[in-house]
Amino acid sequence: MELRHYINIIFKWWWLIAIAAAIAGLAAFLGSLTTPRQYQSRATLMVGQTLQNTNPNAAEFSTAQVLAQNYSELVRREPVLRGTLSTLGLEWDWAILQNMVTSRVVPGTQLFEIAVLDNQPQRAKDLAEALIQQLINQSPAGADLQTDIERQFMRTQAEDLRTNIAKAQSEILELDNIIAGATSARQIQEARARQDSLRTQVSDWRDTYVDIQNALLQGSTNFISIVEQPQPGTPVGTGTTTTVLIATAIGVMLAIGAAFLLEYLDDTVKSADDVRQITQLVTLGGVPNISGEKYPDKLITLRQPRSPAAEAYRMVRTNVRFSAIDSPLRTLLITSPSPEEGKSLSAANLAVVLAQSGQRVILVDADLRRPMQHRIFELNAQVGLTTILPNPAIHVSDIWQDTPIENLKVIASGPLPPNPADMLGSKRMGQLIEELKTKAEIVIFDTPPVTAVADAGILAGRLEGALLIVRCNQTRRMPLQQSKETLSAAGANLLGVVLNQLPRREKDYGYYYGEDEEPQRRRPFPNPLNRLRGQSKRAAPREHVATGQVTVQKEQHPSG
Repeated sequence: MELRHYINIIFKWWWLIAIAAAIAGLAAFLGSLTTPRQYQSRATLMVGQTLQNTNPNAAEFSTAQVLAQNYSELVRREPVLRGTLSTLGLEWDWAILQNMVTSRVVPGTQLFEIAVLDNQPQRAKDLAEALIQQLINQSPAGADLQTDIERQFMRTQAEDLRTNIAKAQSEILELDNIIAGATSARQIQEARARQDSLRTQVSDWRDTYVDIQNALLQGSTNFISIVEQPQPGTPVGTGTTTTVLIATAIGVMLAIGAAFLLEYLDDTVKSADDVRQITQLVTLGGVPNISGEKYPDKLITLRQPRSPAAEAYRMVRTNVRFSAIDSPLRTLLITSPSPEEGKSLSAANLAVVLAQSGQRVILVDADLRRPMQHRIFELNAQVGLTTILPNPAIHVSDIWQDTPIENLKVIASGPLPPNPADMLGSKRMGQLIEELKTKAEIVIFDTPPVTAVADAGILAGRLEGALLIVRCNQTRRMPLQQSKETLSAAGANLLGVVLNQLPRREKDYGYYYGEDEEPQRRRPFPNPLNRLRGQSKRAAPREHVATGQVTVQKEQHPSG
């Protein structure tokens, strides 16, 4: 499929795409108005104190990572959640809070994050703080209060030792300055004695400080500390405008996908390209939809000769002539792949434009199952093809009927026989075809659909050309292909295809008409067929019961 085909599909289904985009955008807008805004408060915790250790142990670091994973899972469990709700005085089901809390371990570290999502920013922060406190309280570091007090005392003592060491070292430096400026030996001796005493004391303090630090680090692996305090919740998610745009884009993409799916599932013929792809046949013309309540109203080439449909049939007439320019056609079969595709109306209108061009035309209704030509031209259906085939004594001029169009005669089907295929394949039918060729310049045969019965295939091999009438958006690919294969196997000379009921948007076979076209359509157009209604009734045949023959009035053909 070419790029223009994809573009044509999008243009064809633009209304579906527009509706889907509008619905998706409107739904997203209304949803954003009714959905409360969500806020998220986030905190970061650390397990263990290996970072504070000047000589961290790899085993302790690995253990802290495992503990971080465990605490990340523990924060969403019932005991911690129930304790959080109890602390804040919220009478919620703990499962509700569980859906609001998320946690994750920072890969490769002993850090883990806790996030609380709520529609109130301050409550999100309070919930996060309460969760952290509950987690610390239920950890070993928070469970033993006495141990925590002792560890706090040791931290205070360590801090005092650091202060004392700093002061002593500062005093030692000052004594160096005193020694440098001393004027007596005694003054120098006293200063050096003081320095020795301070150095000894600093050494003792350092040993004590190391002992305290070692004591604090013992058991510090299973210890939780707060790295980032929770803050009031910040808005999460996209804004209304972004949400609407995203929803609209999704709606457009889904609608485009649905359009391509519908086109893929729809195997009907839509254009001349489809015809060429399926049958390798040319399209000789495209006829737009013809309006009208009754069949005579749809004889558009007679009622509205300046209409687009009439011009389309004249285009088909020209192309048929060009397709057989070396040996002009004398007989032409018109059929369709399936019923209800407009073959009979096409045969009638084509016969009219051929006659209007000056050719002597005979239109034969060879559809002996569902004949239509007598309805289109308002003729007598009891005299026709089945009348002459079993009765060689009857002359062709005895069965054809006049029409308002000069040079056009119509042979109706006659009474419907029980064996249509046998009659069309009979030797007498071949003789009749040859006889009709002597009476007209072109003889058109309207036959049944190809895939419905065998009649068209039987008759196609005896005629010089064949046309397939295909209805846009109704004829399916498989029947069209089967029709082409059947007619080709029967030896038919397939001239091409006529696309019937072409949509008005189709531009492949469009024409430009003068400004006076529309006013002419508005003026009442007299129906020429009305002039024959009384004549047709007067010319009705008289059927002889005894012999089964039909007595008809002979009428002179325009050829003489």
